[in-house]
Amino acid sequence: MKRKLPKPIQQFLLEVAGISKYFWRFWKEVFVPPYEMNEITRQAYSVGFKSMPLVSVTAFIMGLVIVIQSRPALIEFGAGSYIPSMSALSIIREVGPLITALVCAGNIGSSISAELGSMKVTEQIDSMEVSGTNPFKFLAVSRIIACTIMIPVIVIYADVISLFGSYAGANIKGEISFNLFFAQVFERLSFNDVSPAFIKSFFFGFSIGLIGCYKGFTSTKGTEGVGKAANSSVVISLFLVILLDMVAVQVASIFNII
Repeated sequence: MKRKLPKPIQQFLLEVAGISKYFWRFWKEVFVPPYEMNEITRQAYSVGFKSMPLVSVTAFIMGLVIVIQSRPALIEFGAGSYIPSMSALSIIREVGPLITALVCAGNIGSSISAELGSMKVTEQIDSMEVSGTNPFKFLAVSRIIACTIMIPVIVIYADVISLFGSYAGANIKGEISFNLFFAQVFERLSFNDVSPAFIKSFFFGFSIGLIGCYKGFTSTKGTEGVGKAANSSVVISLFLVILLDMVAVQVASIFNII
C-alpha cells in the first residue's frame, strides 16, 4: 500500500510547481511583442505613487529608531562619533532594502492580487481571452516589470528618508550639524556597500510582482477566494523576500563584497 504525502506537504509542492510554471511563462511572454509600454508605465506610476506615503513614514521612523537604540551602546564604548556612519551602513546595506521590500510586499503585493482576483471572479480575465487579448501579457507581465523597476527606486527613496530620520535621531540627545553628519555618512560609504543592496532590490521587486499576479490569476471563485489570495500573496512574498535577502548576503559574503 502506497503512502501518501501529508496534505500540507502536497499543497506546498503544488504551490511551488504553480509558481515555477508561472515564472517560466513570464520569461516566455516578456520578450514576445506586443510590448505593453503604456500599461507598464501606468503600473509603474501606480506602484510608486501608492507606496510613497507609507514608505516615507516607515523609513523616517526606521532611521530614527536605529540611532536612538544604538546611541547608548556606542557612547558607552566611546564610539559616539561613529553614529552617522554606523546608521548609514546599517540602512544602506540591509535594513533599508529589507524593511522597504517587506512594506511593499504587504502594500503592493496584496493590492495586485486583490485587483486581479476581483477581475478573475467577475470573469473579466475570461472576457479578455475571448476578445483576443492576452490577459497574461497585459495584466501580469506589465505589473511584474513595473514592480521590478520601481521597488529599487522606492528603496533608494527610503534610504534617503531614513538618513534624514537618523539625522533627526542624532540631534535628539546631542547636537551635530547637517553638513558634518552627512560628511561622515558619505565618508564611510563605498560602492561595495551600495551595489549589493541595490541589485537585490530588483529581485525583491520581481518576487513581489510575480507572487501578487500568480495569486490573483489563481484566485478561486467568490469574495472569500479573493481575500485568501491577497492574504497568501503577502505571506509568500514576505517569505521570499527574507529568503532572497539571506541568499544575497551569503553570495556577497562569498565574493567578499561585504
